[in-house]
Amino acid sequence: MSDADTIDLGHLDGPVLCFGGPYSNAQATGAMLAEAKKRGIPPERIICTGDVVAYGGDAQSSVDLIRLAGIHVVMGNCEESLGFNSDDCNCGFEDGSDCAQWSADWFTHAAATLDQGALAWMRRLPRQLRFTLGGRRFAVIHGGDENISEYIFASTNDAAKIEILGRLDVDAVIGGHSGLPFTQVINPRGLDTQNTNGQLWHNPGAISMPANDATPRGWYGILTSDEGGISITLHGLDYDYDRAAKAIRAVNPDLPYAQTLEDGLWPNMAVLPGAERKRCGIALKPAPVHWPNRLIAAAE
Repeated sequence: MSDADTIDLGHLDGPVLCFGGPYSNAQATGAMLAEAKKRGIPPERIICTGDVVAYGGDAQSSVDLIRLAGIHVVMGNCEESLGFNSDDCNCGFEDGSDCAQWSADWFTHAAATLDQGALAWMRRLPRQLRFTLGGRRFAVIHGGDENISEYIFASTNDAAKIEILGRLDVDAVIGGHSGLPFTQVINPRGLDTQNTNGQLWHNPGAISMPANDATPRGWYGILTSDEGGISITLHGLDYDYDRAAKAIRAVNPDLPYAQTLEDGLWPNMAVLPGAERKRCGIALKPAPVHWPNRLIAAAE
């Protein structure tokens, strides 16, 4: 990754709102931007982890909304593939699988729908964002640091996450791609806990893909810094999913994603590890996570 692929946002004061996966869902995208405005969070403190375009029915409108909002966006595999005229979305699906076939269908439609301005914007997106909040160094990536389509879930072993954190040389990673929200404070073995209070991995989820929990909500995260450390909260996003489902059916009635928006269940769980599969249909109730600062951790 070259320096040109990374943008450093510097020090951010105030809450930082993160979300992923607009997925060509104009209704969810509009609702997310309206919620940020309602919360008083300005565009310079709003970060999208990528995949603005995917299986939804309004690719161009979703890009237009994001660009007009002026928020920060990391390149996802969908932006990379569409922007550089690839043959497929490089979503990481197994060849010949249902997901691969479905993605081929929406990818073909999106590629034919997006204008040249949208594609040029995708090509210019950074592959990594950096910022500092509460004295902690954050990196924002889409999937993995070396593989844009790498799936990182809550159940992914700590060693894999620690390896990525180490290569990036940061205290925390905000990632996307997997579509399921989670927050973990990882305490590597062998570290002096008087000098560190672990590292953080946060995936705010996707605003336009239900979390396979039998509710139509999308998800986003808010990071807030105070004297005690950083608090990370996950929030459900309500939006007009009926209209979004109709937009998908108008483009391709054979795609199963319209029903997913309605019933909150993924049409295929092939990419999910066993632990995440067992959570299918169980409504998420994520508790806030507090990541205390080093001075307080050392005093305790």
